[in-house]
Amino acid sequence: MDQIPAIARVFAYLSLLTIGGGMAAFPEMKVLVINVHRWLTEPQLIHIYSVGQMSPGPNMMMVATIGERVAGIPGALVAAFAFFVPTGILTFVVGRVWNRLAAWPWRASIQRGLGPVAIGLAVAGLITFGKGAVTGWITLLVGLAVFYASVRTRVNPALLILGGAVVGVVALR
Repeated sequence: MDQIPAIARVFAYLSLLTIGGGMAAFPEMKVLVINVHRWLTEPQLIHIYSVGQMSPGPNMMMVATIGERVAGIPGALVAAFAFFVPTGILTFVVGRVWNRLAAWPWRASIQRGLGPVAIGLAVAGLITFGKGAVTGWITLLVGLAVFYASVRTRVNPALLILGGAVVGVVALR
């Protein structure tokens, strides 16, 4: 229970870094969850994040799993609340103000500037995640194959996930 305030601080802060999606917050999540608070190991965080990406609903509900590992059900509730509520409130407020600024000359510039920021944060998260997830030549080949299939074909992502799971069961036991 003594970790509850830390869980609230960490996930409220991380919620504000999710411009471009949850992967944008992954590098800082790794630092805080693994290095600073030592709540998880890197393989545990990668596993929890991966399962969260596959689960139906908001993929960042995985923060509740981290909270639960640290402080049980109260930790899960605090982590989810701290991660989703600040961003929800900020989005609501900015959305209301943004509509009122439709004629503001800086609006289009801000929108064009945020696109590259979102991409940069997401790529930084991808690189951080990849450094921990790619553990050998088999995982590298799987990652490259999935990337290629995602970019060059119209294959259903569920089939790519299933294929990765089969490779994991067969080759990575």
